[in-house]
Formats: sequence, C-alpha cells, structure tokens
Amino acid sequence: MRPSNTVSGALLGLGVAAFADETVFHQLLHWHHFYDKSTPAVGLVSDGVFHAVSFFAAVASLFLLASLRRTGSWQPRRWWGALLTAAGVFQLYDGTVQHKLLRLHQIRYDVDVTPYDWTWNIIAVALIVAGVVLLARSRTDRVAEPA
Repeated sequence: MRPSNTVSGALLGLGVAAFADETVFHQLLHWHHFYDKSTPAVGLVSDGVFHAVSFFAAVASLFLLASLRRTGSWQPRRWWGALLTAAGVFQLYDGTVQHKLLRLHQIRYDVDVTPYDWTWNIIAVALIVAGVVLLARSRTDRVAEPA
C-alpha cells in the first residue's frame, strides 16, 4: 500500500498549526492554556498533552513523507494543499468549536476578543482556500512510477 500524500501533508498541517498555537499563545505569550476551565496546573498538563499529540502528528507525517520521497510518489502540490487545508481546518475548529461552542479557552482574557477572533478565523479560511485550490490543481499532476 502506498503512503498517501494527502495524509502526510494533513498530519504535518495539523502538527504545525498546533505547534505554533501551543508555542506562541500558550508558552510565550501566556494568553491561555488548552483547557482553562480548571486550575493552572491542569491547564499546564493539558498543554503538555496537546503539544505531545501535535509532535507525534508531525513525526508521523515526516515518516510518511520520507516513504513518499523514497518511492518517488511524492506529489508536492497535493502534499502542500493537504498541509494548508489541515492547518486551516485545525485553526477554524479551534476558533469556533473550542473557543466559542465548548469555551475550553479563549485567545485572550480581559480584553475585547472580537478582533482576535476575526483575525484567527479569517487566517483559517485563507489557509483552507489556498489548500483546496492546490488540492484541486493537483488532480492533473502525474505520479512517477517506482523503478
């Protein structure tokens, strides 16, 4: 069975988006934790679990990418399309479901979050659109047959 360009790209997209969120907003800026409905200690643990999952997704993606490259079946446009789409879907899911519906955390507290929410979700939609365009254009790409 051939490894999938779409799965590899999507796993790295999820991993990179989660890693950026965790590193920038959780660790560097201290704006929130993954789970803010409990104590700060629980918030730190939730950040650790979140960070570990994103790391494993990225590592799995890179193993798949290495296999794709080794077999000559890597389709860069499809792979990048999946990466951008998954990163955008992760961000849109975080901004709508986790922030607003479940209220696990907000981007920031004690400020008007409206501009943050709009920025977050507009970037998510832009990533999804760019990724879907690349995926659509990749349908005509040819795959090299393994030797």
